Amino acid sequence: MNILVANLGSTSLKFRLFRFDGAGGAALLAKGGYERVTDYGKAIDDCLAELKAAGHVRSPADLHGVGFKTVLGKNLTGCVPADEKTIAALDGFKEIAPAHNPPYATGIQRFREKLPGVPLVALFETAFYQWVPEAAARYAVPEAWHQAGVRRYGFHGASHKFVAERSAELLGRKDIADRVRQLYQAGPTPVSGRALRVISCHLGGSSSVTGIRDGVAIGTSMGLSPQSGLPQNNRVGDLDSAAVPFVMKTLGLSIAEVERQMTKEGGLLGLSGVSNDLRDIRAAATAGNARAQLALDVFVHSARHWIGAFLLELGGCDALVFTAGIGENNPDLRAAFCAQLEQLGIVIDPVKNDALRGAEGEISAAGSRVKVFVIPANEELVVARETLRCIAAHN
Repeated sequence: MNILVANLGSTSLKFRLFRFDGAGGAALLAKGGYERVTDYGKAIDDCLAELKAAGHVRSPADLHGVGFKTVLGKNLTGCVPADEKTIAALDGFKEIAPAHNPPYATGIQRFREKLPGVPLVALFETAFYQWVPEAAARYAVPEAWHQAGVRRYGFHGASHKFVAERSAELLGRKDIADRVRQLYQAGPTPVSGRALRVISCHLGGSSSVTGIRDGVAIGTSMGLSPQSGLPQNNRVGDLDSAAVPFVMKTLGLSIAEVERQMTKEGGLLGLSGVSNDLRDIRAAATAGNARAQLALDVFVHSARHWIGAFLLELGGCDALVFTAGIGENNPDLRAAFCAQLEQLGIVIDPVKNDALRGAEGEISAAGSRVKVFVIPANEELVVARETLRCIAAHN
């Protein structure tokens, strides 16, 4: 079966086409994308034309499903058919996720027009956090705010789910890996034996840290929107709510301008004054730029803060995992995240750590009580798998 995964950003469309065999194995047939997109309909038409020219999708009959890595829906989460209900849910929270929800709503409608009869599936980034305890999801806001939807949702769900499954496999816990695979269809099922505690660090252009017990998230650094948690490329991360009215009054800014500055000029860019790309920031820090070094220090401090929070909430951990572009390719930052944690059982091997870039592997020292892994992100594969399972469940 051929499953197409469409990843729509504020100005981009990226796609991957997977072919699944009868045993559930997946092969990547094609991948590509378009930047600076202003017309998503045309970008989708170009995508399908490209796949047709390559001989992969000559007609809709060659495609068995399209999966979307949707971000946030009002009163809707999980892995669900991408139908009118999904489009309405995306529209309901377009103010919270303005860079992603409108493109996804447009994309779903366009694929439905171009591929009549082909099942469309939405895997919400919030899906992995459906079973987070209520105390970890609530803000201390008026009840009317909560009823309107103000709560912690969490994001990067596909990435953290992949880490939950793969880390369980690496630790020899097939029971937990199987639980994660069926999570969106069966919910959390009973497990026996010792609890498996994992802290997953998705560190990239946007970043989040998630605590996972027995394959199920118990909390995450991101909240109502992807703006919260760690400082990101141009997102501020955690911020005192009093800051917004203060700068509006003090600097004479409108709410629209405050939002623009937070989403376009904040984060690592705002701290460093150099770039929102960590590679540029590291180069500037190495050259002696104090603000660039501060950006790195704040990023490390925030990640360690959330790792520490989940160490306490989980009562320790069995595995600490780094994933996504920054986590996979920066041994020096991984060492900084793990510095002076020996008494907590986290010890990395400097040789293993320095040698590992962009590949899966263990970087913990021989005597470390906690396994430290690098697991490359594979969000598109998760979306493809869940799309296949959702289609099977609805047939």
